[in-house]
Amino acid sequence: MRHVYLDNNATTPIDPAVLERMIPFFRDDFGNAASIHTYGQKARAAVEEARQAVAELIHASPSDIVFTSGGTEADNLAVRGVADQRRTQGNHVITTQIEHPAVLRTCEALERESLHVTYLGVDRDGRLSMDELREAVRPETILISVMHANNEVGSIQPLAEIGSLARRKGIVFHTDAVQSFGKIPVDVEELNVDLLSISSHKLHGPKGVGALYLRPDVPLQPMMLGGSHERRRRAGTENVPGIVGLGGAAQRAAEEMEDFGARVRGLRDRLEQGILEAIPDTVVNGGTDQRMPHVSNVSFPGLEGEALLIALDFQGVAVSTGAACSSGSLQPSHVLQAMKLERSRIQSAIRFSLSRMTTAEDVDYVLEVLAGTVERMREMTTRKVR
Repeated sequence: MRHVYLDNNATTPIDPAVLERMIPFFRDDFGNAASIHTYGQKARAAVEEARQAVAELIHASPSDIVFTSGGTEADNLAVRGVADQRRTQGNHVITTQIEHPAVLRTCEALERESLHVTYLGVDRDGRLSMDELREAVRPETILISVMHANNEVGSIQPLAEIGSLARRKGIVFHTDAVQSFGKIPVDVEELNVDLLSISSHKLHGPKGVGALYLRPDVPLQPMMLGGSHERRRRAGTENVPGIVGLGGAAQRAAEEMEDFGARVRGLRDRLEQGILEAIPDTVVNGGTDQRMPHVSNVSFPGLEGEALLIALDFQGVAVSTGAACSSGSLQPSHVLQAMKLERSRIQSAIRFSLSRMTTAEDVDYVLEVLAGTVERMREMTTRKVR
């Protein structure tokens, strides 16, 4: 049985070249990057080299990069850090209903602390309305947080327009770019963002490390208190092997981005076309334009998405029904609900997410087993109804 992994939005396999770069910092160059002796200097040099690689990929200055334990911490630091710092200037935050839980749960916590949060809806393509955003802005609005690319359907938001509006109004603008970083061009100046969150393990890097881009003139209240690490913006001994891995993954992404955009998009389109042609009544969720090249969210009405996921897993195909961070939840996808899709589409949705390691043979195998699996499961469902 062939094994095919198409759940890369949950996590990606580590790039062997990235792993090789990390190994010496577990074994030989194990120094604390805050130490001034030779061991520490080697570690510090590696951290700063990685900082440079991350900064270059988003056209930022290395001094604007703060290393974290991952995307969740970066989101928390951005949203809560700005809200806590600017409480005397306003008490209103704007976000969307389709954000990652790291943003949504943080906003809910702020609401319990007497801040007001507006959760903007999206259209059936998963995109927000700029008119609704403009109407939501108040004199007391201090922060707008809108993700760059959605992790479930791949929809890309108009960050440059949002950032331009925020800048004119004197509002801090944060984006969760975990799913777009290293896969499509991201330029913090062109997108007008003040803070931007990234994660290593979505990019063939190691788990447990991420970063936050922070524009120099944006004040931020630290969450982690202790030493003077990361220019006093995030205390704690740096995860040197992880940071080295993130830097290596960023460099590899810069080298492979053109291939990712063309080849992986071609594979994604081949997968979608094959599904739509071979399996009746299937539908792709999310628009065809302004969508990430590696994500396909497809509904198979008449089936339960989780049952189809398990059936595919038995045949060596790994997919998901939504975000990994929501796995085990009995609630339907909050993203598809926000898009106001029909119940049958929400319950039968499967997310296929590819990576630059995905091959044409992988796609062909998925198409080979998927059609027969859906047909058998639909027949079984029909018999039960009778």
